[in-house]
Amino acid sequence: MATNPNLRVRPKGTTGQVHDVTPANAGWQYVGFALHKLNDGEVAGGQAGANELCLVLVSGKARISVDGVDLGVIGERMSPFDGAPWAVYVPLGSEWVADATTAVELAVCAAPGGGNYTAQVIPPGRHPRITRGKGANVRHVYNIMPEDDGAAHSLLVVEVITPQGNTSSYPPHKHDQDNLPHESQLEETYFHRLNPPQGFAMQRVYTDDRSLDEALVIEDGDVTLVPKGYHPVATTAGYDLYYLNVMAGPKRVWKFHNAPEHEWLLK
Repeated sequence: MATNPNLRVRPKGTTGQVHDVTPANAGWQYVGFALHKLNDGEVAGGQAGANELCLVLVSGKARISVDGVDLGVIGERMSPFDGAPWAVYVPLGSEWVADATTAVELAVCAAPGGGNYTAQVIPPGRHPRITRGKGANVRHVYNIMPEDDGAAHSLLVVEVITPQGNTSSYPPHKHDQDNLPHESQLEETYFHRLNPPQGFAMQRVYTDDRSLDEALVIEDGDVTLVPKGYHPVATTAGYDLYYLNVMAGPKRVWKFHNAPEHEWLLK
């Protein structure tokens, strides 16, 4: 088994910026993820620089502006388990500000920018909720920035709710080869929340040759890094699991490869 590559990232503190995953500190090329926990009246902001961003209201409401243009107060749910997300796309070279009007968890999803895209609000319902799987493999998917919306250069962003005791990202799949049309190369982060929050889940990240093979205990607020390999998740009885995925790679295509020994589960 490989030595622990620190694929589980714990939040730093309970207020302000509690996560800051960058390509430099993750040891990869494309994906960034930050999380700000703000009280009512507090402000966060930043520069997109060479990246494009997706600001996701994990919970709470905030007034968002991009390059000085007020996009209004967005957000609706006070928990990520209570309905569909609000989000904002921020193109490369832009500056954003979020002014919290309630307590807020604001995720900042980042990947290399490009093209001629414009800032926009992504409201709930733009992409309908999808239920995948059956039995103990049921999970509910909210696409925020899927590959077929044409709204970004490289970012792919999605939320998933996995009911208590169920598996997710399962059967195990991977997307670490730039081998289209069969498989795309995408780095990925998982930001996890649990309901109730004292629960835990399990996530395994592993490759076919087991040169990477990590079993992680996931607690509320953790981030998992998936540089390569398969990455199934299982939550425990009594605890629903939310996760927010950010993916990016050399092409904005999500094409995955199932672990062949587990593919029978789909038949």
